Amino acid sequence: MNFPVFDFHCDTALSLLGRDMNGHGSLRHNLLHIDLERAGTLPGYAQCFACFTTPFMQQWAQLSPETVFQREMDGILSQLQENGDLIRQAFSAEDVRSHFRQGLMSAILTIEGPAGFGFDPERLEELYRIGFRVSTLGWNEQNVLCGSHKTGGGLTDLGREYVKEAQRLGMIVDVSHISDEAFWDIMDITQSAVIASHSNSRAVCGESRNLTDDMFRQICQTGGVAGFNQCAPFVGEHPDLDTACDHFLHFLELDPDGKHIALGGDLDGCDTLPEGFNGVQDYPKLAQRLLERGVNEELLKNIYWENALGVMDACCM
Repeated sequence: MNFPVFDFHCDTALSLLGRDMNGHGSLRHNLLHIDLERAGTLPGYAQCFACFTTPFMQQWAQLSPETVFQREMDGILSQLQENGDLIRQAFSAEDVRSHFRQGLMSAILTIEGPAGFGFDPERLEELYRIGFRVSTLGWNEQNVLCGSHKTGGGLTDLGREYVKEAQRLGMIVDVSHISDEAFWDIMDITQSAVIASHSNSRAVCGESRNLTDDMFRQICQTGGVAGFNQCAPFVGEHPDLDTACDHFLHFLELDPDGKHIALGGDLDGCDTLPEGFNGVQDYPKLAQRLLERGVNEELLKNIYWENALGVMDACCM
């Protein structure tokens, strides 16, 4: 079954740069999880492209997070310009809908880890103007905004300022990767819908990167969504499409109307995917298996497309 796909998270911008960070990859055709030729087999496609940075980059790549962030941003924007016959940058849900009507795909810029601009909330307005519409507060490190799922530690005063400024601008706050304590601190102050762009169910797979049932319920209360992550360790042991379905079905037990479940594949950000899912071209396979497991077409269209647009409508100015 082929539905349009809105995916809240991928790491293709970094993967296209390659190991030398010089930007040799092509978004139109490559050997990664995502390219436009394969995405073009879907009836519609909107992809959030993360610019990912962490302080660890200095030791990994001998490059500053600021340098990597700039290269990712310049690289993906250049690729969008080169492939304007297939895909356009979107700044709002209405842009995505307009592109869809024109037979075009959409790209939305997002921030995974604000290390690339010094975790500085004062930089968010400039980045919003460029087109960034979603931001996490970090990756797997403890930083000046909050702790991570690996370190623990709640939201700092600067972290509270970051959340408030992002929401003031109309940028969606993303709780993927942060600690449980920071999650609940954000819920205490949020004034808008909050998402977990690429996080699964901890009840199904006990990884700390996943959401507890109470966390998912709280995201629902804000009007946000959880985006299903295809990274195999967060899906289950030796996962396949049925293991992936188990996460959706568990979330549907908590959210029977299916208004708060979306996609956030983490494609090009993980080494292994569930068996039977090899890239963006396989979203119809997952949809078909969900139909076979009892999820109806209306719910699937919401999960695959409408729910993400609804969050953008609610949050992005």
